[in-house]
Amino acid sequence: MSIKTISSREVYSNPWCSVREDVIEREDGVRGIYGVMDKHPAVIIVPLEHTPEGDFLWLVRQFRYTVSGTFYELPQGGWEIADVDPEELARGELREETGLTADRITHLTDLWIAYGAMHQIHHVYLAEGLTQGETERDPEEFDMTVHRVSVADFESMVLDGRVMDNCTVSAWGAYRIWRDKHPTETTHTL
Repeated sequence: MSIKTISSREVYSNPWCSVREDVIEREDGVRGIYGVMDKHPAVIIVPLEHTPEGDFLWLVRQFRYTVSGTFYELPQGGWEIADVDPEELARGELREETGLTADRITHLTDLWIAYGAMHQIHHVYLAEGLTQGETERDPEEFDMTVHRVSVADFESMVLDGRVMDNCTVSAWGAYRIWRDKHPTETTHTL
Protein backbone atom coordinates (compact mmCIF):
# COMPACT_ATOMS: atom_id res chain seq x y z
CA MET A 1 0.00 0.00 0.00
CA SER A 2 1.30 3.45 -0.79
CA ILE A 3 0.29 6.73 0.77
CA LYS A 4 0.79 9.98 -1.11
CA THR A 5 1.60 13.21 0.73
CA ILE A 6 -0.69 16.00 -0.50
CA SER A 7 0.67 18.73 1.77
CA SER A 8 2.81 19.13 4.85
CA ARG A 9 3.13 21.89 7.42
CA GLU A 10 5.27 22.25 10.51
CA VAL A 11 3.10 22.89 13.56
CA TYR A 12 5.81 23.01 16.24
CA SER A 13 9.59 23.12 16.51
CA ASN A 14 12.27 23.30 19.21
CA PRO A 15 15.98 22.37 19.27
CA TRP A 16 15.17 18.68 19.92
CA CYS A 17 12.30 17.93 17.55
CA SER A 18 9.71 19.23 15.16
CA VAL A 19 6.12 18.14 14.64
CA ARG A 20 4.43 18.26 11.28
CA GLU A 21 0.93 17.57 10.07
CA ASP A 22 0.64 15.93 6.67
CA VAL A 23 -2.50 15.69 4.57
CA ILE A 24 -2.25 12.25 2.96
CA GLU A 25 -4.13 10.28 0.34
CA ARG A 26 -4.40 6.50 0.42
CA GLU A 27 -4.51 4.28 -2.69
CA ASP A 28 -8.31 4.21 -2.52
CA GLY A 29 -8.45 8.02 -2.78
CA VAL A 30 -9.48 8.59 0.85
CA ARG A 31 -7.66 11.49 2.46
CA GLY A 32 -6.56 11.83 6.05
CA ILE A 33 -4.14 13.56 8.36
CA TYR A 34 -0.89 12.10 9.65
CA GLY A 35 0.97 13.68 12.58
CA VAL A 36 4.73 13.06 12.56
CA MET A 37 7.45 13.98 15.05
CA ASP A 38 10.83 14.44 13.35
CA LYS A 39 14.00 13.99 15.41
CA HIS A 40 17.68 13.82 14.48
CA PRO A 41 19.47 10.45 14.55
CA ALA A 42 20.19 8.92 17.95
CA VAL A 43 22.25 6.06 19.34
CA ILE A 44 21.75 3.42 22.00
CA ILE A 45 24.75 1.65 23.49
CA VAL A 46 25.00 -1.83 25.03
CA PRO A 47 27.97 -1.34 27.43
CA LEU A 48 28.98 -4.92 28.20
CA GLU A 49 31.72 -5.82 30.64
CA HIS A 50 33.15 -9.34 30.50
CA THR A 51 34.61 -10.68 33.77
CA PRO A 52 35.55 -14.12 35.11
CA GLU A 53 32.46 -13.81 37.37
CA GLY A 54 30.17 -13.22 34.39
CA ASP A 55 28.96 -10.47 32.12
CA PHE A 56 27.69 -7.12 33.38
CA LEU A 57 25.76 -4.30 31.74
CA TRP A 58 26.03 -0.62 32.60
CA LEU A 59 22.63 1.07 32.85
CA VAL A 60 21.48 4.58 33.62
CA ARG A 61 18.45 5.39 35.73
CA GLN A 62 16.54 8.62 35.32
CA PHE A 63 13.17 10.28 35.60
CA ARG A 64 11.21 10.35 32.34
CA TYR A 65 8.80 13.28 32.36
CA THR A 66 6.46 11.96 29.65
CA VAL A 67 5.52 8.90 31.71
CA SER A 68 6.12 10.41 35.18
CA GLY A 69 8.41 7.59 36.24
CA THR A 70 12.01 6.70 36.97
CA PHE A 71 13.42 3.72 35.10
CA TYR A 72 16.63 1.91 34.19
CA GLU A 73 17.73 1.92 30.55
CA LEU A 74 20.76 1.59 28.33
CA PRO A 75 22.70 4.82 27.65
CA GLN A 76 21.20 6.57 24.63
CA GLY A 77 20.59 9.93 23.03
CA GLY A 78 21.42 12.37 20.28
CA TRP A 79 23.16 15.68 19.75
CA GLU A 80 20.39 17.66 18.03
CA ILE A 81 22.29 17.78 14.74
CA ALA A 82 21.34 15.90 11.59
CA ASP A 83 24.80 15.14 10.20
CA VAL A 84 26.77 13.35 12.90
CA ASP A 85 29.04 10.32 12.73
CA PRO A 86 27.06 7.58 14.52
CA GLU A 87 30.13 5.98 16.14
CA GLU A 88 31.33 9.34 17.41
CA LEU A 89 27.85 9.96 18.78
CA ALA A 90 27.81 6.53 20.48
CA ARG A 91 31.20 7.09 22.10
CA GLY A 92 30.13 10.59 23.17
CA GLU A 93 26.79 9.54 24.68
CA LEU A 94 28.44 6.65 26.53
CA ARG A 95 31.02 9.00 28.05
CA GLU A 96 28.52 11.78 28.80
CA GLU A 97 25.98 9.60 30.59
CA THR A 98 28.14 6.93 32.27
CA GLY A 99 31.70 8.25 32.20
CA LEU A 100 32.73 5.07 30.35
CA THR A 101 35.05 4.88 27.37
CA ALA A 102 35.23 1.78 25.18
CA ASP A 103 38.26 0.11 23.60
CA ARG A 104 35.95 -1.63 21.12
CA ILE A 105 32.68 -0.40 19.71
CA THR A 106 30.69 -2.46 17.22
CA HIS A 107 27.75 -1.29 15.16
CA LEU A 108 25.03 -3.94 15.56
CA THR A 109 22.09 -2.56 13.56
CA ASP A 110 19.80 0.43 13.02
CA LEU A 111 16.23 0.55 14.32
CA TRP A 112 13.41 3.04 13.82
CA ILE A 113 12.04 4.45 17.07
CA ALA A 114 8.22 4.38 17.33
CA TYR A 115 7.86 4.73 13.57
CA GLY A 116 4.09 4.79 13.75
CA ALA A 117 4.38 8.41 14.90
CA MET A 118 8.05 9.43 14.86
CA HIS A 119 10.77 9.73 12.24
CA GLN A 120 14.01 8.94 14.10
CA ILE A 121 16.67 6.30 13.53
CA HIS A 122 18.48 4.63 16.44
CA HIS A 123 21.99 3.33 15.71
CA VAL A 124 22.65 0.37 18.03
CA TYR A 125 26.22 -0.19 19.28
CA LEU A 126 27.96 -2.74 21.47
CA ALA A 127 30.69 -1.20 23.67
CA GLU A 128 33.37 -3.44 25.20
CA GLY A 129 36.73 -2.98 26.92
CA LEU A 130 35.24 -0.37 29.24
CA THR A 131 37.18 2.13 31.36
CA GLN A 132 35.49 4.32 33.98
CA GLY A 133 35.95 8.10 33.89
CA GLU A 134 33.92 11.22 34.65
CA THR A 135 30.44 11.91 33.28
CA GLU A 136 29.60 15.02 31.22
CA ARG A 137 25.80 15.09 31.53
CA ASP A 138 23.38 17.60 30.06
CA PRO A 139 21.44 19.78 32.56
CA GLU A 140 18.23 17.78 32.04
CA GLU A 141 20.11 14.63 33.13
CA PHE A 142 20.74 16.04 36.63
CA ASP A 143 19.06 13.08 38.36
CA MET A 144 20.72 10.35 36.26
CA THR A 145 22.56 7.59 38.12
CA VAL A 146 24.77 4.81 36.73
CA HIS A 147 24.39 1.14 37.67
CA ARG A 148 26.44 -1.97 36.91
CA VAL A 149 24.19 -5.04 36.88
CA SER A 150 24.66 -8.65 35.93
CA VAL A 151 23.05 -9.77 32.70
CA ALA A 152 20.75 -12.09 34.69
CA ASP A 153 19.64 -9.21 36.91
CA PHE A 154 19.08 -6.98 33.86
CA GLU A 155 16.87 -9.58 32.20
CA SER A 156 14.87 -9.91 35.44
CA MET A 157 14.51 -6.11 35.51
CA VAL A 158 12.96 -6.22 32.03
CA LEU A 159 10.30 -8.66 33.24
CA ASP A 160 9.58 -6.99 36.60
CA GLY A 161 9.04 -3.47 35.22
CA ARG A 162 12.22 -1.73 36.34
CA VAL A 163 13.26 -1.58 32.67
CA MET A 164 10.32 -0.44 30.53
CA ASP A 165 12.15 1.33 27.71
CA ASN A 166 11.33 -0.46 24.46
CA CYS A 167 14.56 0.82 22.85
CA THR A 168 16.62 -0.79 25.64
CA VAL A 169 14.86 -4.12 25.23
CA SER A 170 15.15 -3.93 21.43
CA ALA A 171 18.87 -3.12 21.60
CA TRP A 172 19.44 -6.04 23.98
CA GLY A 173 17.53 -8.35 21.62
CA ALA A 174 19.59 -7.09 18.67
CA TYR A 175 22.78 -7.78 20.64
CA ARG A 176 21.66 -11.32 21.50
CA ILE A 177 20.88 -12.04 17.82
CA TRP A 178 24.20 -10.52 16.71
CA ARG A 179 26.10 -12.49 19.37
CA ASP A 180 24.55 -15.77 18.21
CA LYS A 181 25.58 -15.01 14.62
CA HIS A 182 29.12 -13.84 15.55
CA PRO A 183 30.23 -16.17 18.36
CA THR A 184 33.96 -15.58 17.77
CA GLU A 185 33.71 -11.77 17.79
CA THR A 186 32.88 -11.36 21.47
CA THR A 187 34.20 -12.82 24.70
CA HIS A 188 30.77 -13.21 26.26
CA THR A 189 30.25 -15.68 29.07
CA LEU A 190 26.44 -15.81 28.86
